[in-house]
Amino acid sequence: MQKAKKKMKLHRWQDVKNRHLDPARQKASRRWAEGETLGMNLRALRELTGKTQTEMAELAEMTQGELSKTERREDHLLSTLRRYVKALGGKLEVLAIFDDKQIRLKGV
Repeated sequence: MQKAKKKMKLHRWQDVKNRHLDPARQKASRRWAEGETLGMNLRALRELTGKTQTEMAELAEMTQGELSKTERREDHLLSTLRRYVKALGGKLEVLAIFDDKQIRLKGV
């Protein structure tokens, strides 16, 4: 007896993308993939990666309330930002930007 093969349903990427990402997130995702520098807040960064506050809080070893406060703040400790970005799977770098040059700061 032969097993019946299951047909896997295929989805067009355009349909999946349109169903799960609003136009602003599609644009941000495309810019990110193309390596452009983005300006966004922590909440937008988390949402771009598709993580909830609860998931992020667990990864960053914070409570959901602490994470929510962190996302709303405008002044952050570098250690908090480093922890947040690390929980997203990234690495934090700090640049000092002058008119004609950018300097990556080490040890901060």
